[in-house]
Amino acid sequence: MSDKKFYITTPIYYPSDKLHIGHAYCTVATDSIARYKRLQGYDVMFLTGTDEHGQKIESKASAAGVTPQQFVDNIVDGPRGVKDLWKLMNISNDRFIRTTDDYHVESIQKIFKKMYENGDIYKGSYKGKYCKDCEAFWTETQLVDGKCPDCGREVMDAEEEAYFFRLSKYADRVQDLLENTDFLEPRSRVNEMVNNFIKPGLEDLCVSRTSFSWGVPVDFDPGHVVYVWVDALFNYMTALGFLNGKYDDVDKFWPADVHIVGKEIVRFHSIIWPAMLMSMGLPLPKKVFGHGWLLLDGGKMSKSKGNVVDPYILAEKFGVDALRFFLMRTFPFGSDGNFSNELLIQTINVDLANDLGNLVSRTTAMVGKYFGGKLPGACREWAAPEACDTELTEMAKGLRDRYQAAMDAYAPHKALDEVFKLIARANKYIDETMPWALAKDMDANGKRLAHVMYNLLETTRICGVLLTPFMPESMDKLFAQIGACPCCRSWDSAARWGTLSDEAEPTKGENLFPRVDTEKALAELEAAAEAAKKAALPPLEIEPYTEEKVDFDTFCKSDFRAVKVKACEAVKKSDKLLKFTLDDGTGTDRQILSGIHKFYEPEQLVGKTLVAIVNLPPRKMMGQESCGMLLSAVHTEKGEEKLNLIMVDDAIPAGAKLC
Repeated sequence: MSDKKFYITTPIYYPSDKLHIGHAYCTVATDSIARYKRLQGYDVMFLTGTDEHGQKIESKASAAGVTPQQFVDNIVDGPRGVKDLWKLMNISNDRFIRTTDDYHVESIQKIFKKMYENGDIYKGSYKGKYCKDCEAFWTETQLVDGKCPDCGREVMDAEEEAYFFRLSKYADRVQDLLENTDFLEPRSRVNEMVNNFIKPGLEDLCVSRTSFSWGVPVDFDPGHVVYVWVDALFNYMTALGFLNGKYDDVDKFWPADVHIVGKEIVRFHSIIWPAMLMSMGLPLPKKVFGHGWLLLDGGKMSKSKGNVVDPYILAEKFGVDALRFFLMRTFPFGSDGNFSNELLIQTINVDLANDLGNLVSRTTAMVGKYFGGKLPGACREWAAPEACDTELTEMAKGLRDRYQAAMDAYAPHKALDEVFKLIARANKYIDETMPWALAKDMDANGKRLAHVMYNLLETTRICGVLLTPFMPESMDKLFAQIGACPCCRSWDSAARWGTLSDEAEPTKGENLFPRVDTEKALAELEAAAEAAKKAALPPLEIEPYTEEKVDFDTFCKSDFRAVKVKACEAVKKSDKLLKFTLDDGTGTDRQILSGIHKFYEPEQLVGKTLVAIVNLPPRKMMGQESCGMLLSAVHTEKGEEKLNLIMVDDAIPAGAKLC
């Protein structure tokens, strides 16, 4: 067992029922770093998991007609759930935590009580803005255009009895941590945290809720549940056995070496998390690294926006290793990246098929053709190396150090860039040495040709070692094809030239990365995406058709008109009714009441052009007169009634007759 320890985590993911490539991005990066550290000989603990509590989960479960536990169980363990995606992407996590695990709940209750007893949690009343999607509280000044600054969605007014954590008490210490250490990277995130959250005045944090029940109960005050970010953040310690008997790894692995997180939750990890650890008197993690987002058409991937990319489709089409490689090769890890299928295919064709694939294929084929599949031996050293030999071998000898510097700086894209510079140099070396020309006179040039082949195989081996964290399965195939034994695949061997046997027996196998037909692949991806969208559509239930027939003359008596909403307001003392003031083209406002408040807020409808039957006799509703009826469509979706008002083109003038 190594005495070198390394603890790395991804955030525990909110269990979304539509996982996309953005979810995989952070975890593939963390997995690549974990595999790199294992390659170096570290005893690695790689943690991931799911964050399963909160109001949003409770609401979604209710809408689906299941319990919150059933809801999260299906998303985590069900088909194409979180664990399935990690298995697909070949994620090598050592531990998986769910915040509904009994041992975690036990720890969180003890942690909450300890912070309460030391005076850092106190009882009060919360009144402010709350984003249900982000499970985050905001002040008015933090909102952007009145909406959540993280996700851009609407916020809701929240007022309830709650416990608060004295976050303000730790503002100076947290600011010093951010500004004067390398705790948070990239450095650009530091200014954002300090200027946007600490300097304006760090307010105490609401850390319990009473308006819903799906959470860790506050055991000393029934009715309160622990705020989800206290619950979620401490997973990094509870998963090691902190204040529970499940594991006993706290002394071994804490403090964490790095938390890899998306930029949208950097605030929680770089401000709230260290403050709570300070309150508990615990060591802080060594680093938080906030990576960027994968963007599609300039915007963050989101199920609600309908712009997600299915990793299952991409992995089936191009292979898991090619997809992993693309994510790490293409996008600078600390910045946002613009995803496109075209870019994915281009990366596979250029880097993997043309450069790496061709190097392996050409080299193994030439060894087979010129030497019968086995190097003749004594070909590592050459009495009279040419300049191109020296340039290639020196570049290969120094690759591991350059690669290590990039990986240690959490820049996997730069590490891969260094590897592919050497691969490009090796392909150029083939053109410079022209093995096909040397082979014309084997008596005179046989030893020189063998030396050239050895240089190519050894260069490929070193590159294969350093590509293993990113494409583990493909590199196993590469080592088999170049005839590399297990001892040729270690971290130490990547810094040594001449490790490969000079009697290696390469075998030209199948292409590691076949070239992709771009036009055909794009068409197939588009078709697959459309099919997936249709398959994801929820089953609809519609009202049964009325068997009673209506004669044509009776139908023609109904007067359907376009009406424009001038004003709309809720009817007092009614949960259902909205009162519409409508322009019907007559010059006199028309009033219609409609029981649709469950489906629409009044401000959503002002300015819309609707359809009304205007020749119905007036009738009283809640003491007010309603002159007509607005047309709508009704159906049932997953057991829940849905209603949509019939809206028409705003170019249609008020009063226009529909026929």
